[in-house]
Amino acid sequence: MRLRVAPRTARLLAAPAVRLLASTWRIRTVHEARWRNVQDAGRAHVFLLWHEVLLPLLWQHRGQRIAIVVSEARDGQYLADLAVALGYRTVRGSSTRGAARALLGAVRELQLGHAVAFTPDGPRGPRRELKPGVVAAAQRGAGVIVPLHAEASRSWRLHSWDRMMIPQPAARVTITYGRPFEVGPGERGLEAGMAEAGAQLAELAGSIA
Repeated sequence: MRLRVAPRTARLLAAPAVRLLASTWRIRTVHEARWRNVQDAGRAHVFLLWHEVLLPLLWQHRGQRIAIVVSEARDGQYLADLAVALGYRTVRGSSTRGAARALLGAVRELQLGHAVAFTPDGPRGPRRELKPGVVAAAQRGAGVIVPLHAEASRSWRLHSWDRMMIPQPAARVTITYGRPFEVGPGERGLEAGMAEAGAQLAELAGSIA
């Protein structure tokens, strides 16, 4: 997502604009108890979501001190600034830049018992293509993976690689939580975890294009 906005301007305007817009959304959750049970048990966990639905999910889980993995590219700085303003912590890096540092940072957060959010097709796609970093981090950090997805009754779609969704004012936003799962040891566990992650994301997203 290329934005021709100076970082200082984006930093000043993004969070207030998102707060104003998101305050009008009518949000309902489906199967939220799946995540609540993991959280109430004090388990470190990984939120797994496609990049395109990041905005409503950032809003829904604001202020919970979740660590979010963001790109080291300039576009990632916009996201990092917005996430911090909404009460997140950041782990910098991606599959294209700083991948090893991002993985180590995410593993460290999980080992401390924290929650981490990943967009496995970010930062530049291809759209809805699952990369292995999130599953590897969950395996090494002994974290539970919690897939989730969002839909909106009315939304704008950016002309970006991910077709990012921005729910319109007063839109009904539905957030659905998948079945939490753990990643087994070794290469076989990693392969099974990738298969489960891909299947659940596909199930949650359905046929939405």
